[in-house]
Amino acid sequence: MAALDPARAFPQAAAVGANGRTTRSGQRVLITAGLVLTALFLVAPVAVIFAQAFSRGFAAYRASIVQPETLHAIWLTAVTALIAVPINMVFGVAAAWAIAKFRFPGKKTLISLIEIPFSISPIVAGVAYLLVYGSQGLFGEWLADHDIRIMFTPAAIVLVMLFVTSPFVVRELLPLMQAQGSEQEEAAATLGATGFQIFRRVTLPNIRWALLYGTVLCSARAIGEFGAVSVVSGRIRGETNTLPLQIELLYNDYNAAGAFAAASTLTVIALITLLIKAIIERRIGGAG
Repeated sequence: MAALDPARAFPQAAAVGANGRTTRSGQRVLITAGLVLTALFLVAPVAVIFAQAFSRGFAAYRASIVQPETLHAIWLTAVTALIAVPINMVFGVAAAWAIAKFRFPGKKTLISLIEIPFSISPIVAGVAYLLVYGSQGLFGEWLADHDIRIMFTPAAIVLVMLFVTSPFVVRELLPLMQAQGSEQEEAAATLGATGFQIFRRVTLPNIRWALLYGTVLCSARAIGEFGAVSVVSGRIRGETNTLPLQIELLYNDYNAAGAFAAASTLTVIALITLLIKAIIERRIGGAG
């Protein structure tokens, strides 16, 4: 009696087994490729930044960080971000609430306008602000007559930060608020709640994690902004240099140790932002 060939007796099972082995092999290849690319393009640059920052020892690293110009750059970055981010939080909540909860003419136009900072280069945005508020700009003569200076001051940095970070909170809140609908707010209104009470007790608890998530992204974008700030700040040493501009300035001055030390500070902020982002994503997933 001839031996039974499993491949001939059960051709479909043999095909499934072969496909399963092929799928596992493909998964291993993709995972390996992903790990290699991550190591080359993400982990290695970050490791080099910290290696170069501490290459001369901790004392030299600390001396680079506490330089007056670097400390001022860190302080200016933090202050301008602390001004721009809360304003965009309020704007984001108001815009998302209006778009998601109400019907009004021009809604699609408003959504398109909110998306503009994502489609325009930050350098172009900086030039646009310069052409509007600069000395030769649209309002330049009026501002000069009233002794008001906006360009090449911290105020200009705040303006461009507001521009480049304005969509983040809206984009995180709008899909969530549209999915939730307005039934809960309408029910609270029928019970006699005021607009502020509805927002504080109904809307805000439902969007708090998405709001925090958008705020984290907005903060990271504001702190790391380079293009628009480089145009409107004037790059004045010790006055209008933010931390990204200070890193470039130190590197161009052949102060590699100081540049990498300042860059490590910005990298730490980015890593903390990613950690907070991951925690918020997990909380949103758990809430969902």
